[in-house]
Amino acid sequence: MHLEVDVTLVEPPLARPYRKFLPADSAVQYLDSAGELTGSEARYPRPSDHRLVEMHRNMVLGRRFDQQATALTKQGRLAVYPSSRGQEACQIAAAMSLRPGDWMFPTYRDSVALAARGIDPVEILSMLAGDWHCGYDPARHRSAPQCTPLATQLLHATGVAYGENRRGRDTIALAFCGDGATSEGDFHEALNFAAVFKAPVVFLVQNNGFAISVPLARQSAAPTLAHKGVGYGIGSEQVDGNDPVAMLAVMDEAANFVRSGNGPVIVEAHTYRIDAHTNADDATRYRDSSEVEQWLGRDPLTRLEKYLRGRNLLDDAAVDALTAEADTAAAALRAGMNVDRPHDPLDLFRHVFAEPTPQLREQQAQVQAELAAESEEH
Repeated sequence: MHLEVDVTLVEPPLARPYRKFLPADSAVQYLDSAGELTGSEARYPRPSDHRLVEMHRNMVLGRRFDQQATALTKQGRLAVYPSSRGQEACQIAAAMSLRPGDWMFPTYRDSVALAARGIDPVEILSMLAGDWHCGYDPARHRSAPQCTPLATQLLHATGVAYGENRRGRDTIALAFCGDGATSEGDFHEALNFAAVFKAPVVFLVQNNGFAISVPLARQSAAPTLAHKGVGYGIGSEQVDGNDPVAMLAVMDEAANFVRSGNGPVIVEAHTYRIDAHTNADDATRYRDSSEVEQWLGRDPLTRLEKYLRGRNLLDDAAVDALTAEADTAAAALRAGMNVDRPHDPLDLFRHVFAEPTPQLREQQAQVQAELAAESEEH
């Protein structure tokens, strides 16, 4: 049997509107590990000096926040904390690429991105301290609660982006995920729906090498995770996640791209998780210290500081002032986390259903009776 196929119906990939967002053969990079310009041809406009100085400030504050949160965990003030040390460039660039009205959908590891959006650090850590809610007002800050289940936030981001687009607004959504999340079914569903309906959402995959203890090589056979976007027919790119200049350049362009009606984009940022998965994890069981040391040499904060100093945009006095500012913010965070927050047991029942069920009312009545009896005893 002979089948004839009209190949003219198949549009060549390079003729599609996302021509600019096809993954490069190697990750987009502007700075080498020494903080010097690589001299390679830029695929995307280099961010202005002003924005890079702002990014440096956010990264310094973010790293100090992360260090303080780690210390609070060791002191028992937090139940758990997933450090983002070494991934600051990814998170800060993502936050800075958004407008105030855009939505951000973070994972449990993206606290630094939330801080860069101006959310109170005490509110960010409230959930990890055991509060019943996420701690901050998602609607006010246009930032969804930090998501622990892998990849579910990608569906939420896609739905919000699609809904806003249907309303005729230029709002976009940015969804974070890790390399492990790309192995989940929700990842496929989110990208496929966003592609078909051209939802204005940026999917940022922070490929930090491990899904807890599982290395990337045991998760995917794709040349890069960015190439997964090609199969869905969406814009795709890979970038050096430890190069702050490249991260901001790519994320700015990705946000502009989806806002212009070109459909979604997936960006894979090659980075590394310097600390363990969480404070409860022993990373020495599945990776060598030499690997960590190698990535410490690619520290994003050091690279950006060297670059800015080389352009006379940063000096010792500015660094000292910024360090003092970060230490002051860390002290305020410590003080805030030491304040006991009031809790009402009846909140267990107030926010379960819009209209409480008979069983819920019965349970609430039982708790109220127990509280009243305890009050009488005292």
